[in-house]
Amino acid sequence: MIHEPTPDLHRLPAEDLRRELRSRLAARHYGDSDLRIGAVSRSTMERLRALLPHQPLRAAVLIPLVDRGDELTVLLTHRASDLKHHAGQISFPGGRLEPGDDDAVAAALRETEEEIGLRREFVEVIGCLPDHVVISGYRVTPVVGLVRPGFELVLDPTEVSGTFEAPLRHLLDPATHARRMHRIGGEDLEVLDLPWGGHNIWGATAGMLLTLRELLGGSPLHGD
Repeated sequence: MIHEPTPDLHRLPAEDLRRELRSRLAARHYGDSDLRIGAVSRSTMERLRALLPHQPLRAAVLIPLVDRGDELTVLLTHRASDLKHHAGQISFPGGRLEPGDDDAVAAALRETEEEIGLRREFVEVIGCLPDHVVISGYRVTPVVGLVRPGFELVLDPTEVSGTFEAPLRHLLDPATHARRMHRIGGEDLEVLDLPWGGHNIWGATAGMLLTLRELLGGSPLHGD
């Protein structure tokens, strides 16, 4: 199915956003040419490929979109401050694929339940985004799920220090994105951050949200 661009995503009513999410993510498949690297432009991705691990470990995260009726929110976590990788950063719940996981979806749901106690019966998986490769050595599949209210979170303090919800429409609004220079692999590169309510969402997490915006019909990262 060919979709037309959807301008002003951040102004769509929640009902329309839910419909777009289901329609545009259903049965999407991606290849190695679709790999993403954080919140950088496509031209910058090519410059960063030499820094990526040759055999990254497979991992998956859940992008939990909480259905609050007239608003969709994104549930995010603060990683524990003493973790080996990405300590203290804002992230999505998830982790590496284990031998007992059937696929990335199973891993994302399992890790989410283990990290924050969000049980899988509250999650309607509606699709996946292209894999994101992170320099720490992982190839991460972002799994998108609509979450119905009524859940209770129980955090694993060894993994997560806290959670918060940010309005999806705010994160989809280009006017709220902040450009800054970030040093990666000895180069100063422009990245996009997503600030909200005293939080700053950046790196792979921001890249996944901006990829979601692009797949929903918004303009590509950095306009390229």
